Amino acid sequence: MNYDELSDVLKVIADPNRLKILELISCEGLKACEILENFHFSQPTLSYHMKLLYSSGLVHKSRQGRWIFYRLNDQRVDQVKEMFQQVFGADQSRCLCQEIRLQEAER
Repeated sequence: MNYDELSDVLKVIADPNRLKILELISCEGLKACEILENFHFSQPTLSYHMKLLYSSGLVHKSRQGRWIFYRLNDQRVDQVKEMFQQVFGADQSRCLCQEIRLQEAER
């Protein structure tokens, strides 16, 4: 994941409803109608939110009969976590400021 991709994901999760959706499906996959029960908006609005979450790669969807199930894409979530650790300096050896210092030292 790069900075542009992280920025795109952050734009998607900047909405409180989408954050709540992610939390709802974090333990197990849910049908769209089960997700909708937790909100006070229409099914088309839920579809819009789910489209953004799916497009960002944070959510997998699968059809089972007439139902669509949504679940977290754990691999994508791990990429976001990794990028956050890099950006906020959890791993100082991979931090951009260290790379800049090394480049300056090599000059």
